[in-house]
Amino acid sequence: MLQKTNRLTLVEQVALQMESLIESGKWVVGMRIPAEPKLMTELNVSRNTLREAIRALIHAGLLKTKQGDGTYVCSSSVLGVVLQKRILHSDTLQTLEVRHALEREGAHLAAQRRTSDEANELLLQLERCEAAAALGDIDGFVTEDIRLHQSIVAASHNEILIELYDHIAEAAQDSITSLTRYEVGADFLEMHRQLVEAIVDQDADRAVAAVHRYIAESQAVLDVKGGKQP
Repeated sequence: MLQKTNRLTLVEQVALQMESLIESGKWVVGMRIPAEPKLMTELNVSRNTLREAIRALIHAGLLKTKQGDGTYVCSSSVLGVVLQKRILHSDTLQTLEVRHALEREGAHLAAQRRTSDEANELLLQLERCEAAAALGDIDGFVTEDIRLHQSIVAASHNEILIELYDHIAEAAQDSITSLTRYEVGADFLEMHRQLVEAIVDQDADRAVAAVHRYIAESQAVLDVKGGKQP
């Protein structure tokens, strides 16, 4: 027997509208959301209804309040929140294994689907990575390295893969930073150059092989850090 449809409360409707603003990119991560009076006018709701909706999104992990400053967007989707919480309870090796799966498929598809503009942007982004490494700027390198991998996955033109990878990269940044402090060297940079050049050349097999190489190098670094090797 069919169940009677439950109607959303006004608070739930407002929360969904605000969530839509976040997921659509109109409210980006790090942005302070508009003040209460403006939101009350735009959404045509009372102060109490608005505050309840905001509390619901804070509880969901999409918003956070800074005392005396305002309310800020802290994640771009509920999926991102879930992944962040999961990664916090996972070790670096498991995170690396997930990155391997996503980056491998991203590289494979990017080599087949990248546009000429995307190929040029990948080469420019690679140069930014190399410049940061040459300066010994580890934090800068991590930022540019994440952007490089996000650009590669974006060139796959698979929207689900892009969204998953963006959330993984955002959630795993601390572990990536920790690992990168040990592994940035000429060989590691050369593997990334090989990856980008394979995608530019539209050689999917060579691109996948490059991903395998730098992930294997990262796993070897983890083994050394963990005392598994002499």
